[in-house]
Amino acid sequence: MRPVQYFNDEYLERCRNVKTEAILEYLESFRLMHSPSNKSKLISIKIPESLLISFRRKCELENVKYQTQIKRLMQQWLDGH
Repeated sequence: MRPVQYFNDEYLERCRNVKTEAILEYLESFRLMHSPSNKSKLISIKIPESLLISFRRKCELENVKYQTQIKRLMQQWLDGH
């Protein structure tokens, strides 16, 4: 089940001024994000070593793979949680 979103009048008024290209870009990004063939892409990212060590240790304590937790946090952020 997908969550229901409610928008206030101010947000809806701002949306009336969004250009067609921006709407199409958003819809395409949404489609790609939720497509069934959700292939993974290898990325490189710089993270302070102390932050990564602490994050990995906490994941170990909670018996969660740290890369899985990073992906979970990214998805939660996109979902607005």
